[in-house]
Amino acid sequence: MTIKWIKLRQGMLRSASALGLGLAIGLTAAGSAQAFPDKPITLLIPYPPGGSADLLARPIAAQMQKTIKQPVVLEYRPGAGGTIATAQLARAKPDGYTVLMVLAAHAINPSMYKSLPYDTEKDFAPVSVLATLPMLVAAAKQTPVNTTQELIDYARANPDKLTFASAGNGNTSHLAAELFKSATHTKMIHVPYKGSGPAVVAMLSGEVSLMFDSISTSLPHVKAGKLKGIAVTGSKRSAVLPDVPTVAESGVPGFEVNGWYGILAPAGTPDSVIRDLNKAFNDAARTPAVSKQLTQYGYEIEGSTPGAFSSLIATEIKKWKTAVDQSGARIE
Repeated sequence: MTIKWIKLRQGMLRSASALGLGLAIGLTAAGSAQAFPDKPITLLIPYPPGGSADLLARPIAAQMQKTIKQPVVLEYRPGAGGTIATAQLARAKPDGYTVLMVLAAHAINPSMYKSLPYDTEKDFAPVSVLATLPMLVAAAKQTPVNTTQELIDYARANPDKLTFASAGNGNTSHLAAELFKSATHTKMIHVPYKGSGPAVVAMLSGEVSLMFDSISTSLPHVKAGKLKGIAVTGSKRSAVLPDVPTVAESGVPGFEVNGWYGILAPAGTPDSVIRDLNKAFNDAARTPAVSKQLTQYGYEIEGSTPGAFSSLIATEIKKWKTAVDQSGARIE
């Protein structure tokens, strides 16, 4: 074997080795790019612990961790009708590792606020509508009304004597009450709190008269006899409170308000990651044990496609703009 042939063979071996190493690195990189998630996911909650978003998020996050084999960390960013947490999501890296649970207030805020630090539709990538939930008109034990008609009669006879709590300015609990006032020609004073949890505590203590609350947070207190269940705001009675009538059947025909809960990611998040998130959240919510637990609180599990959630947001923005305009409510 000549020296020239030996050098040629050594060169070929080095080239083959380099090519093999390059292929290995390329395959590893490709594998890493597909391995979502490979670190914890942060789920932003726009209201304090104890509210309806928290009650929904906790069991879903706990179940989701089991399937994706990564922690799902709940991070609470309450305040300003959910806009603080939403603005944080808009600034987040679009990699799927920071997502947000939004409520119907997300579609109300563009009409309620003079300006927002984000574009409600363009700055986010919808993942899924997880659940819907009717609202409950609940009252403190001291409040001198027991039915919708009694509430209307008392509020008309005593303008601004009754106070109603909300989970924040522009929240669904705020606008539902404003719609009720408009529909019934009544006057009540709005007292905003930073979430359903604190608002319900205020109602329990008699600090406020009543609240149009997500049924999940007031339900245990109504069942325990600590709050009065006046009416539900959906189109039909709730299975968890079958003896409580709807507002519509109690003298305010056509009145209907339902809350919804969904997951958003930052705009620019890859479609493949959105699909993975959609499957992970929907599968967790539909797990029999989780679904049973949430149904007991009045939630109705949805689990939509990203496209269906996008359409819902667009429809809700238009609907709530009409409601806000009718109520005259605004936040500067």
